[in-house]
Amino acid sequence: MSEIKKLTPEGLKKLKDELKELKEVKRKQITERIQEAKEHGDLSENAEYHEAREEQSFIEGRILELENIIKNSLVMNDNVINSEPVVKIGSVVKAECEGSLNEYKIVGSTEADPKNNLISCDSPLGQAFLGKKIKDHIKVSVPRGDLEFIIKEIN
Repeated sequence: MSEIKKLTPEGLKKLKDELKELKEVKRKQITERIQEAKEHGDLSENAEYHEAREEQSFIEGRILELENIIKNSLVMNDNVINSEPVVKIGSVVKAECEGSLNEYKIVGSTEADPKNNLISCDSPLGQAFLGKKIKDHIKVSVPRGDLEFIIKEIN
């Protein structure tokens, strides 16, 4: 049984775009490379052929992985109208920590990119933010100690 992945609508679109590119462009290109390499003769000593087959294997593996993620994903839409904003997957949160204001987007685990402030909903920080409101204080334990965040804005 595959794990359900939580995604933002943007994250799902990105995965579908990558899948389309792999199926419609990369597959064709690699098939052509393999055919060209076959035409060079002896396959046992043909590095170009073996490299192309390896790349084909990677592409097919990624296609299967993307199809599985898309099939088993739960897209988190903002269909609920609240009088007060609450942090959920897809929210952009401005939070103050140690006197500095930072912006984080809460995303599904497959979309996470901490260097670009895309925080997984499954990470300790993502979990701490989910369900919180403006002015809430959040304490998160990280390897260097506890950090306290104050939510200033939610979009």
